[in-house]
Amino acid sequence: MSQRDSSSNRIALVQRHLFAATATTITPSTVGLATTAAPSESGPIPPPNPMESIADERKNPSFPIRAMTHYLNEGEANTLIREKIMLQFERDPVFSVHDVYDQTLPEIREKTMVKVSKLAGFLASEPINQFRTRMEIMSAIDPATWTRCGVHFGLFFGAIQGQATPQQFSYWVQKGALALNGVIGCFGMTEMGHGSNVAGLETTATFDEAADEFVIHTPTLTATKWWIGGAAQSATHCAVFAQMVVKGKRFGVKTFIVQLRNPEDFSLRPGILIGDIGSKMGRHGIDNGWIQFTHVRVPRSHLLQKYTKVSRSGEVSEPPMAQLAYGALITGRVSMVVDSGNTAKKALTIALRYAAVRRQFGANAQHPETKLLDYVIHQHRLIPLLAQAFAMHFCGIEVRNMADSLTDRLNSLSAKDPDMPVILAGLKELHGTSAGLKAFCTWNTLDTIDKCRQSLGGHGYSSYTGLAAMYNDFAVQCTWEGDNTILALQSGRYLVGCYREAKQGKKQASGVGYLNNLPSILSKKCKARSLEEVADLESIAEAFWLVSANVVKKAGEDFESFLSQGHSEEQAYEECSQARLYAARLHSIGYLFHRFKDAVQKAPAELSDILTALARLYGLHSIDAYAGAFLQYGFYTSQHMDWIRTKINELCRVIRKQAVCLTDSFGFSDYFINSPFGRYDGNIYEHYFRAVQRKHEPGQVPEYFRRVTHPLLHRSVAEEEVLELDDEE
Repeated sequence: MSQRDSSSNRIALVQRHLFAATATTITPSTVGLATTAAPSESGPIPPPNPMESIADERKNPSFPIRAMTHYLNEGEANTLIREKIMLQFERDPVFSVHDVYDQTLPEIREKTMVKVSKLAGFLASEPINQFRTRMEIMSAIDPATWTRCGVHFGLFFGAIQGQATPQQFSYWVQKGALALNGVIGCFGMTEMGHGSNVAGLETTATFDEAADEFVIHTPTLTATKWWIGGAAQSATHCAVFAQMVVKGKRFGVKTFIVQLRNPEDFSLRPGILIGDIGSKMGRHGIDNGWIQFTHVRVPRSHLLQKYTKVSRSGEVSEPPMAQLAYGALITGRVSMVVDSGNTAKKALTIALRYAAVRRQFGANAQHPETKLLDYVIHQHRLIPLLAQAFAMHFCGIEVRNMADSLTDRLNSLSAKDPDMPVILAGLKELHGTSAGLKAFCTWNTLDTIDKCRQSLGGHGYSSYTGLAAMYNDFAVQCTWEGDNTILALQSGRYLVGCYREAKQGKKQASGVGYLNNLPSILSKKCKARSLEEVADLESIAEAFWLVSANVVKKAGEDFESFLSQGHSEEQAYEECSQARLYAARLHSIGYLFHRFKDAVQKAPAELSDILTALARLYGLHSIDAYAGAFLQYGFYTSQHMDWIRTKINELCRVIRKQAVCLTDSFGFSDYFINSPFGRYDGNIYEHYFRAVQRKHEPGQVPEYFRRVTHPLLHRSVAEEEVLELDDEE
């Protein structure tokens, strides 16, 4: 055989292999295509117009959609404000969203900063509550811009607001910290080697008594401030968390305001080194950076001293409770619970509207293909998530109101305030509750986004659905401002503490009120004798009380058992960490249900039926997901679980008929959704095609054709010497 023949044979083998692989990939059976239905004589039935399909979904709403919108927004006035803000964003070219999937990183960063500048103007011209609503809307439209603003207003300025003395607060406001006028702040807590363990931060702030200054220093590589939003390209100042050292003694982590750059030429201050941390998963508009301090001096007055005070002579007075200084972190966690509800609603609007338009397969070739939303399994994929989104929404409102009330009291608190014990108790409850809710709500929403993306089938892999970027942008919520597992364990620790206090007769807050009468709660059994009775909201509430009480009791007993074996408190908490995590999970799911149930009971009569159906579905679907616990602790029997699963099927069918109308009640404009797959009018395919073509004109010759493709097409195949073997005789 000649060398040329050998080369040709090898190429032919490769071609046959590739052809065989391709052929295998595209057979009807491998992609699920029906192969038995014969075509009709007149050809396939043309699919109904997508716009007609979605219009059909809106013909018979069982509830007044506008009334639901007002209820979700806590009143008609709030709805009008939200709609005004969305329209302002939509009409302003600065906030254009049509090209967000086709921008370079420098373009994204610059455009984000332009948006931040525009938002600063709104802050100066509208009431603070309206600006907060504006930022809440921005968080769903452009999470990176929201974060870039939120780092300054929520974290940097929040630290000043919560930890500065009145004199310090006035000073920084006059410097421009409120209005982004002369000061752009960042929040320097996280380090390369430490995140959730704030007490373990390595950056030091050593008091130089002679100079009346603190010396901020990064002693090791792992002490480098890392993931600092705004640091790389934007911030002039930083709220730096550092270990305070006075007269050789450490006093724990305190907050210092440190200038990073000269606002005039943006040059770095002496002793400060800043860089960009590079490519990341999402939120590309945020310029996350790293910061190193090398013996940087700041005046003593730059220590925020509302609680911890250091005198000129180096005398230190500590706050009565250290957690008073961390109100800004709790506020951040609460905002993520609210954001979880909003983001889940946006993802579900896209998935449910698409499912009401997209048709696939069908039992009869003479009829149009079946809507995805009419398949039972598709209903089970999405409708329980819709119920969960409502639960997170109403819970978010409740904990935000709790946080606002507590923040107001903290901001006016003095060290000798007689209400200090009450406020500390409220802070403890909100800290424990918000830690668990932040963890489980953000986990829920990340899961919801991906399930919505997958429900779009092959199209779900396209960036133009909006769901891929939504997932990447939202994923950070599960790890920033406290890793979710650590926060869930904090919540579990809080629950163990509540259980031990309840055993000693101390009355617990309403959120853990089931611990106040344990013998009565632990003896409860489901009394339902029918399908309808098992779905009663009061019965579901009792189920969560019983299971929550049992899993918290188990975690508490495990903790006490480890203590009795000679473990320290910290060791005992570590040993029972799995029980704490499980207790926090079921407590948080129950907490969401109870807040949803409260919202149903407060709702106008015209909304009661549909909200009751959603609350029942959320409760029963959650019970089914953790059926083991509800059976283990004896609240339900196997018969009850059969009824629960039957009821879930029924509720999915009932809510399916209202699914599109429920997405309409969220009040999200097409601009807000920014996905052709979630358009209100259902004209999905045309707008998807337009979006693809906008930046990708058909027929274009690639810029690299001459450099890469042309040489590939016209290369000569290199010949190789092949060892010829003698034929055996």
